Amino acid sequence: MGNCCVTPVNSSEEKKNKKKNKPNPFSIDYGAARHGSGGPNMLVVLKDPTGHDIHQRYDLGGELGRGEFGVTYLCTDVETGDKYACKSISKKKLRTAVDIEDVRREVEIMKHLPKHPNIVTLKDTFEDEDAVHIVMELCEGGELFDRIVARGHYTERAAAVVMRTIVEVVQVCHRHGVMHRDLKPENFLFANKKEAAALKAIDFGLSVFFKQGERFNEIVGSPYYMAPEVLKRNYGPEVDVWSAGVILYILLCGVPPFWAETEQGVAQAIIRSVIDFKRDPWPKVSDNAKDLVKKMLDPEPSRRLSAQQVLDHPWLQNAKKAPNVPLGETVKARLKQFSVMNKLKKRALRVIAEHLSVEEVAGIKEAFSSMDIEKRGKINLDELKNGLHKLGHQIPDADVQILMEAADIDGDGTLNYGEFVAVSVHLRRMANDEHLHKAFAFFDRNQSGYIEIEELRHALSDEDDANSEDVINAIMHDVDTDKDGRISYEEFAAMMKAGTDWRKASRQYSRERFNSLSLKLMRDGSLQMGNNETK
Repeated sequence: MGNCCVTPVNSSEEKKNKKKNKPNPFSIDYGAARHGSGGPNMLVVLKDPTGHDIHQRYDLGGELGRGEFGVTYLCTDVETGDKYACKSISKKKLRTAVDIEDVRREVEIMKHLPKHPNIVTLKDTFEDEDAVHIVMELCEGGELFDRIVARGHYTERAAAVVMRTIVEVVQVCHRHGVMHRDLKPENFLFANKKEAAALKAIDFGLSVFFKQGERFNEIVGSPYYMAPEVLKRNYGPEVDVWSAGVILYILLCGVPPFWAETEQGVAQAIIRSVIDFKRDPWPKVSDNAKDLVKKMLDPEPSRRLSAQQVLDHPWLQNAKKAPNVPLGETVKARLKQFSVMNKLKKRALRVIAEHLSVEEVAGIKEAFSSMDIEKRGKINLDELKNGLHKLGHQIPDADVQILMEAADIDGDGTLNYGEFVAVSVHLRRMANDEHLHKAFAFFDRNQSGYIEIEELRHALSDEDDANSEDVINAIMHDVDTDKDGRISYEEFAAMMKAGTDWRKASRQYSRERFNSLSLKLMRDGSLQMGNNETK
């Protein structure tokens, strides 16, 4: 739900007068409490916030980051002058009970985890009529990959030090009954810019509590880092070790182990789980490092190493003895390109997010209400078919059936409002690319119909070292598929829709998208679904 540290940007547009929300009727249906110091109809998200008025204790400053649900601001304690990060989550964005529970659980998990030098610390929580405010430790040292790239050289020993930290975080989480479910480089930031700064896990927005032997079927996370059993919708905490293994592979060679141009291709590569140890620099990587990668990326969860077993592995036990020979400029260049490409896509998503309107949300609610003939709070297959046809979606009945099955997470043969949102967003994407066009227009400053290299430089001008010629040229080379020296809308849209890890999606989006992929793969015979238990 947004980083607690990136370079501040102009937030003048964000500081508009807030209007008091009308209650979300769907949240009432799902049993969310509405009471408290803000009045009898206030939607209550947190169980025991520090207070109601954040402004009595903190000054909110410039914007640090932006997520799907809210904005993270620089935050100053008015008494001590200490700096923190404050993630402010708009209640307008909490459209379903699932959204509300996500925020509530994220706070509960941060409170539950012990104080640890590599986990960001929760300071305070506030809740008013309009938003939930989560005040936490400020991490000013930047993202993991950016730090690596900024160093003069990068070695296997440095990768071992980073991996030990990441796996120690996994171990702490698992010992305290928490499954992270979204481990990726962007979720690790350095506390400050000092060379010896601690690396900290900063985002628990998709994390869940688990009990020994409990299985989960919700498809969440980021495609590159997703374990095969997540796609099979039958998984446990072993998925965090897989994701850490993917990070280790990237740390050692600069590219992800399972990659494709489309999300379906990424999913198929994950299911195949074939690891390439032939490309540069793998021939000069130690056998111990490769052995650990293999054991962390074992597609069979029961054979995969636990977090403790990873920490006990000879490569990490002897991290200080790992080869200190530079892995080469190729790896650094790949990591830089990987990191900056993510930033470009995130920049585009920020533009898209700013154009999502309250009216669009209202339209989805109205459509759901019109299809829910019996006002049960859910719609069946026939109601969905008839409703989509009335709305002008000429979709064959067989495809509607597939959509229904993909979105029906609880398997009751109907769609509740949250599940219907997933279908609606998917249909809007299929019908038109309105939001992508708006993002493209943001980059196409001279309105030529193309993003030219100077416009690309400008788009990334405030990213650390992002405007170096090698990075700009590498991005242009990758996105400009017809090699005419500029990026067309079609090329831009292909980049945005590619199966990459940048898309910090809502749980509805992740479920809808990857359940559809799972169904496709199952029909193709690539994926066998297990007997899933609900959590």
